[in-house]
Amino acid sequence: MRIRTEGTGADGGAGGGGSPSSEVPRAPGGEPESPADLSAERLLAAYASGELSPVEAVDAVLERIERDNPALNAFCLVRPEEAREAARASAERWRRGEPEGALDGVPTSVKDIHLTRGWPTLRGSVTASQEGPWEEDSPVVARLREQGAVFVGKTTTPELAWKGVTDSPLTGVTRNPWDLSTTPGGSSGGSSAAVAAGMGPLATGTDGGGSIRIPASFTGVCGIKPTWGLVPHYPASPFGSLAHTGPMARTVGDTALMLECMTGFDPRDWMALPQPGTGIADVRLRSDAEGLVGGMRIAYSPTLGGLDVDPEVARAVAAAATVFEQLGAVVEEADPGLPPSADEFHVLWYSGAAKSTERLTERQRDLLDPGLGEIVEEGLTYSAQDYLTAMALRMAMGERMGRFHTEYDLLITPATPITAFEAGRESPPALKGQRWTSWAGFSYPFNMTQQPAASVPCGFTEAGLPVGLQVVGPRHADARVLAACRAFELARPWADRRP
Repeated sequence: MRIRTEGTGADGGAGGGGSPSSEVPRAPGGEPESPADLSAERLLAAYASGELSPVEAVDAVLERIERDNPALNAFCLVRPEEAREAARASAERWRRGEPEGALDGVPTSVKDIHLTRGWPTLRGSVTASQEGPWEEDSPVVARLREQGAVFVGKTTTPELAWKGVTDSPLTGVTRNPWDLSTTPGGSSGGSSAAVAAGMGPLATGTDGGGSIRIPASFTGVCGIKPTWGLVPHYPASPFGSLAHTGPMARTVGDTALMLECMTGFDPRDWMALPQPGTGIADVRLRSDAEGLVGGMRIAYSPTLGGLDVDPEVARAVAAAATVFEQLGAVVEEADPGLPPSADEFHVLWYSGAAKSTERLTERQRDLLDPGLGEIVEEGLTYSAQDYLTAMALRMAMGERMGRFHTEYDLLITPATPITAFEAGRESPPALKGQRWTSWAGFSYPFNMTQQPAASVPCGFTEAGLPVGLQVVGPRHADARVLAACRAFELARPWADRRP
């Protein structure tokens, strides 16, 4: 593990201008609750009431990082003094009753794929230069900074975000807080592990084939891959229009709040969508589960056309389907009939990997994650005709899902067919030698169709590992997806169960 840090210990400063009362939020059992375990929404309410200061919250998160990150390896960069300085400025704004934005003072981490002004962005690769200048924020970081988020550090990713687990030659193996012997998934595994462990309530993620939903499922947090283009992406991803940026959080309310802050046109993304209308923001304000989904027609596909699913995962997802029925939705077992698409996804994904490494020297290529090097070599063998054939299948899949959603408002499936497996492996032992896509068949089809898709926790295995439910909506129905997730969260709360 190679973490770049500057003194992560708390400096004891709880001031910064605020005068928080002695009352602190309480856990359900009545015990005082660490600010590190509070949602962004609860932190913001506590800042507004004076119960907590952003300095206290940021100190608690930094203490949690210092305590737990050596075991989890979720962060590759921590800047505590910068975070404390930002927290003190936030506390002063709250003292004056002039918060800067919707996330003012909320501890937030950034996946080490997103450019962050003043901080190196190495993308998990030993081939990346650490020399600056690092003068630019990516759109998502810029939007969060404008809303007052306090950045505490950058989270780990597999090299160039190429696979569904998180380990790299640069930062080593990232681990799951529910079981340190297992992976948190990937490629946003550092973000998911950080959120699950209370090392900040919010984190950015990217998802080109499941890289938000897989780690959300494996670590028991919430994440959404928005409609492609809703959150601007810059620099343009070598994986093209497969790659989405989205939020990760412990609760649906926080996820919706963060997504609302991340959206908005950015001229650097030539395919960015305009700022959406109301809808996403309204979801988190609702407390009527039946009103959120009552009357919806929801398709439940337990295998998405025949994928093998672990029995414990299948039982948890089936039970989740009945919750929507109890809330007044019309739930039918139905499958969209998507064609097999692994080969075509590989053409698109491996070509992107080859593009991302095209400027490396032969010596640098020898330093790549061996699996990444293998798919780069395969990607170089594809022709333009292969690529166009894969794109044609994407269009056919998109048409099929578009027609499917004229009958069904949403589709629910397992987020992953398995739970977290041994850390440091690309695939579980039963699939030894196979690529990560061999067990990600519930996620990458919806990158090909560019639809919004979220993962929310829906249960635990006997071994105590989280299970994720995937909620998929038609393009531009992000608010509908989040509404269903919010309804499920209200009916089956999970956020108070922690590793």
